[in-house]
Amino acid sequence: MTDAHALTLFNSLTRQLEPFQPVHEGEARVYSCGPTVYNYPHIGNMRAYVFADILGRTLSHKGYRLTHVINITDVGHLTDDADAGEDKMEKMAAEKAQSIWDIARHYTEAYWADIAALNIRQPAQWSVATEYVPQMIEFAKQIADKHCYEIDSGLYFDVSTVADYGRLARAVTEEGEGRIEAVDGKRNAADFAIWRKTPAGEKRQMEWDSPWGPGAPGWHLECSVMSGKLLGFPFDIHTGGIDHREIHHPNEIAQNQAFCCTNGLDIPANSGARVWMHNNFLVERSGKMSKSSGEFLRLQLLIDRGYHPLAYRMMCLQAHYRSELEFSWDGLGAALTRLKRMIMAAERLADVEAGAPSHPKLAAMIETFEKAMSEDLNTPVALTALEDVLAAKKVDPAAKRAVVEAMDAVLGLGLFGTSRADLRLRPKNAVISEAEIEAALAARKEARAAKDFAASDALRDELAAKGVEAMDGDPLGWEWKLG
Repeated sequence: MTDAHALTLFNSLTRQLEPFQPVHEGEARVYSCGPTVYNYPHIGNMRAYVFADILGRTLSHKGYRLTHVINITDVGHLTDDADAGEDKMEKMAAEKAQSIWDIARHYTEAYWADIAALNIRQPAQWSVATEYVPQMIEFAKQIADKHCYEIDSGLYFDVSTVADYGRLARAVTEEGEGRIEAVDGKRNAADFAIWRKTPAGEKRQMEWDSPWGPGAPGWHLECSVMSGKLLGFPFDIHTGGIDHREIHHPNEIAQNQAFCCTNGLDIPANSGARVWMHNNFLVERSGKMSKSSGEFLRLQLLIDRGYHPLAYRMMCLQAHYRSELEFSWDGLGAALTRLKRMIMAAERLADVEAGAPSHPKLAAMIETFEKAMSEDLNTPVALTALEDVLAAKKVDPAAKRAVVEAMDAVLGLGLFGTSRADLRLRPKNAVISEAEIEAALAARKEARAAKDFAASDALRDELAAKGVEAMDGDPLGWEWKLG
């Protein structure tokens, strides 16, 4: 496939679409805000990494040499996104009566398992916050004299010392101000902690010595240090969920401005990254998205209900990353059905060796796909183009396979590495085994051969009552009927 379309991306800092112009010729350097590993990620969290994966795959497809960094926050993130409350990691360790290091390891591995299940490519590097604390202290020392002040609770950044603070969020909104709780001694409401001192008489599981006393780095400091160390300022693209646009990312930008001695944000690169990109929320009306709700919506819950993780990836791709996406079980089921149909079509090309992707009938579909992905990652349109290729008649199978492979490399649905049988996950509450299903289908086949249709129908209804759909004439034979 050839692509004549220049990549344009929506920059949250300028609030407009812009052509992608790499800082370093032929390279794309991307930093994505990763999880705070105090609990399992919910599926809304995972939408951010599906989006970042699509961005990375598109940059690779465009021929850029991609360096993608995702951080692991294992210290410093408070229960409030600003500067109030307990450290999320310390709080969970106390609740579980476990070492904070064990908590971090367990939930990091759980997050990585979700990354693999969603067919998200591994980044060039995972950056773990606790491995960069010495660099964080050095960063803070370099900006402290001009931009920070010390009070009893720690070292704070004075946001009035940098130009255009809050421009990413279009100034701190009333809603944003509501999330910034008062801290005794702060000069400005929006000032934030660079270093949080351990209170007198206390001992944290995670604390380090610093010029400002023992304590831990602020959450915002971590991302500035790791992105700058691993990608260099300015780098190309910084991604995250839209919730980071109001406080976390403006605070990162302020730190970057201070460290790099840059001026206002009329020049976007002064922020530390040329482009800031944010995916919108996944909305779930029952309130089960919040981790405080107990059994919140995490990927394993979808699997336990019998939905393959790639159905959730499909669901994410069906909406533009900047649009809200409403979650429902019916919507997830429809996404699974759509994925099954695409995999069925791809299976018909399973034994075909990919050849030259040129074919007159495919040209318009390729054009649609390339234009869609080039225009700010329009995955809904790109998905339709891929389906059109899969459905195309009287087309050289080798050319067709080549085009499908190229498109799927961008969308990451794993069409040639996943079978329909792979999508047939056993729901956790299923009351019948696969061996029992096969035995019932064999008995039904005998009944049909004997023209005992009453017995055949009874067996079909018995299977349906246990969540199994018998599929006459289909080589797969049966699927779980999710309801």
